[in-house]
Amino acid sequence: MITRRDLMIASAACGAISASCRVSRALAKPLSKTVHILTGFTPGFQDALARLVAGQMSSYAETIVVESRPGAGGRIAVEAAKSADADGSAMLFAPLGFMMFFPHVYKTLRYQPRDFTPVSTVASTPTLLTVGPMVPAEIKTLADFVAWCRANPKLATFGTPGAGTTLHFLGTMLGRGAGFDFLHVPYQGGGAIQDLAKGVIAAAVMPIGSSLGLVQSGDLRALATTGPRRCPFVPAVPTVREAGYPSLEDLTWFAFFVPARTPTQIVEKLNAAIQAALRTDEVRAGMAKLAVEPDVIAMEDFARLIASESDRWKTIVQATGFVPTD
Repeated sequence: MITRRDLMIASAACGAISASCRVSRALAKPLSKTVHILTGFTPGFQDALARLVAGQMSSYAETIVVESRPGAGGRIAVEAAKSADADGSAMLFAPLGFMMFFPHVYKTLRYQPRDFTPVSTVASTPTLLTVGPMVPAEIKTLADFVAWCRANPKLATFGTPGAGTTLHFLGTMLGRGAGFDFLHVPYQGGGAIQDLAKGVIAAAVMPIGSSLGLVQSGDLRALATTGPRRCPFVPAVPTVREAGYPSLEDLTWFAFFVPARTPTQIVEKLNAAIQAALRTDEVRAGMAKLAVEPDVIAMEDFARLIASESDRWKTIVQATGFVPTD
């Protein structure tokens, strides 16, 4: 089975080569019609990332518009992209979880991963486990925090952007693996970080960008990141593997998808334009400000990654006893 770790090593070597080979085969003239990139959340981090990449994709289309279609946990945008014309004029920009995770946490989806052609990943970010003022200052490592949670079971709480998210399950897996009851407190958006800083909850499991500023200022303490290597934005923070919990290793990837009926020539043209955008100084600098790293998986491996990760998360969801929602 192909794994995320395998792909991170292999794609670094082959991504640029495969992209340059496709340029010569793709259509040379930019699309004259307006292209719409759909995102599933209100304007914010994901919207900013989509706009950053789209701003450097003039080789693909003369006019590119990023549209936020929030609602239903992002599923409204996915459904709209599914039913769009398969001519390259509409695409979805979303976390991979929409394809490899949602099928296991919702009873009914109006789409399936096979309804889309994966075009390219663009960036990834690890999750950060942080603690706030509720947790004593002498707690500085994940091992310390686990011991504190065992000794203070009524205070062992963690916040995330919502129930049924990968972040929810990462926190649950930590509690199960370490042998304590880690109570999940779901929030909307970045509310978990606000309550963490106020001392309302003990910890938060969130994308690194949502808490990086407060970690750098010393208002929050970062105990571990979930990436396969240390994150350059918080290099002193150990990984979950280093902390003794390798099963929590995880990245959030962001990627482009088009309707499954989109012609191969258009998919290749779009892929080439995305790769070119990711090599620009503007995109790399912008990603650094958003606390994400450029991360490209070779197009031929992308679908295999989704299938592999889907199997992984299906096992995790079933093991926790989570009941899928509507």
